[in-house]
Amino acid sequence: MRLFLDSSALAKRYVREAGTDRVVALCADADEVVVSILALPEVVSTLNRLRREGRLSDSEYATIRQEVADDLAGATTMELTPSVVDKALVCLERSRLRASDALHVATAMEAAPDLFLTGDRRQREGAMKAGVKVEGVGL
Repeated sequence: MRLFLDSSALAKRYVREAGTDRVVALCADADEVVVSILALPEVVSTLNRLRREGRLSDSEYATIRQEVADDLAGATTMELTPSVVDKALVCLERSRLRASDALHVATAMEAAPDLFLTGDRRQREGAMKAGVKVEGVGL
C-alpha cells in the first residue's frame, strides 16, 4: 500500500495523541510512505511548540527530531512542482483550505496514494472533494 501522510498525521507517529495507534499500524503495513517536502519543517515546528509549552523536554525533542529525520530518509518525499501548485490552486477554489493544507492535498493528488492520512478535518474534506481516498485520524 502506498500511504501519504500530511504533517498532522506524521506528527502522530512521534507524539502520542488520538490517532497515534492507527497511524503507526498503517505505516507498519505500508509498502511505501509518501510525504510532502513541507512535512519535515511543519513537524519540527510542532515539536518546537510542544517544547516551548513544556510538553516535551529538550532531550525528548532531540530524540524525536532525530527519529523523524531518520524515518523520512526512508520515505518518498514529493517536491512542490508547478503541477502540484496548479492542483493546490484548484483545491483552494473548491474548498475552505489554508495554503499549506491545499499543498498537502495537491501533493497527495500528484502522488496518487492508496490512502491519504490527515489529522485535520478541513483537509480531510478538501481531499474528499479532490477525489483522494482519505482517512481522518484522531478526529
